[in-house]
Amino acid sequence: MSATQVKKRKTKPALGLVEFVSLMALMTSLVALSIDAMLPALDQIGKDLAIVDPQQTHLIVSLFFIGMGFGQLYYGPVSDSKGRRYAIISGLIIFAIGTIVCMFAETLTIMLIGRVIQAFGVSGPRIAALAVIRDQYEGEAMARVMSFIMMVFILVPMVAPSFGQAILLMFSWHHIFSSFLVIGLLTGIWFFVRQPETLPKEKRKPFSWSQLGISSKFILTHRLVMFYTISMGLIFGSFLAYISASQTLFQHVYATGEMFPLYFALLAFSIGLASFTNGTLVMRLGMRTLCNWAMVGWLIFSIVLTILCLIYDGIPPLWQFVSVLFCAFFCIGILFGNINSMAMQPLGQMAGLGAAIIGSMSSLFSVPTAVFVGSFIGNTITPVALGFVFFGILSLLFYWFAEHNTVLTEPE
Repeated sequence: MSATQVKKRKTKPALGLVEFVSLMALMTSLVALSIDAMLPALDQIGKDLAIVDPQQTHLIVSLFFIGMGFGQLYYGPVSDSKGRRYAIISGLIIFAIGTIVCMFAETLTIMLIGRVIQAFGVSGPRIAALAVIRDQYEGEAMARVMSFIMMVFILVPMVAPSFGQAILLMFSWHHIFSSFLVIGLLTGIWFFVRQPETLPKEKRKPFSWSQLGISSKFILTHRLVMFYTISMGLIFGSFLAYISASQTLFQHVYATGEMFPLYFALLAFSIGLASFTNGTLVMRLGMRTLCNWAMVGWLIFSIVLTILCLIYDGIPPLWQFVSVLFCAFFCIGILFGNINSMAMQPLGQMAGLGAAIIGSMSSLFSVPTAVFVGSFIGNTITPVALGFVFFGILSLLFYWFAEHNTVLTEPE
């Protein structure tokens, strides 16, 4: 990619595109790794921690996002006041502490506490990485970089369940957490050595509660930002319901056994394929055009899945289930990077706090959505399909509201 192909801001990226994308993707993918590598181990964790209700094990996934919600609210202002490097390194340290708590957990309560600490810490790299990207790119250029990052990022969900399954074949679930420590350490070293600070001291905003209130009010009352954020949160909530219950769906409903990681990887590949497609088309077609088509496509395939559930008493043939989800998740892959970029677009001067509020607000809507849908999941996939349709319609409405408020640059 030449310099003329990407619209750059005043700060020239210090790293080459390939290394920059790889590093940012690795930092943001710690979230996916912390979730997806655990999926094959949920049954074993449930037995070792004496969890009676199997649905309680889903909380090990769902409550992770509660910790992220609080962590993002903390690391957004910290990233803007103390710099991106401070937020990333301190976040990785807290992530390591939470990982150690999980490693030695003997009850579900301790495990969930460790997961919340883990999530709080990993919010630092996630939020600061988005701010680093926003420091150096904007508009369609940012959307393109985000798409390439998503393409690399999606490799983690593809291989993470197989990675966790491989560890379980040789060791216990405790060693999955020890692998998180090693990966977090290597990521921190790479970032510390190679990526310079992108927010100079003269551009930092000294932390103050009054300024935090003013900036937060600007973001929270900016209808364009909030409508996109709510739309994204509702989509992610229904997707999170699938992620949380995927082990149950594939290994219990469809009895795929140890083939579960392969099916999970196949569906994750559809999101990666979408991110690559988006990266190649977004500069030519624009974010909104792609999002319009993807939003409609997501809803259509959700309806198709619901119809299949009605025809087959809640359990369509596996190949039909996977095929429809592959198409639906392709649409999600188009939506994630673009809607996030459109929500961030008006917030260049407060990118850290903006990424924090957008991320935490997305979690605020996605976690209750996922827990609600997950509470109905038993021996069929019908609750997942109905959740896709219901929350897909709500998401489309808020996306429509945002699209009809694109003239807003200031909150009313």
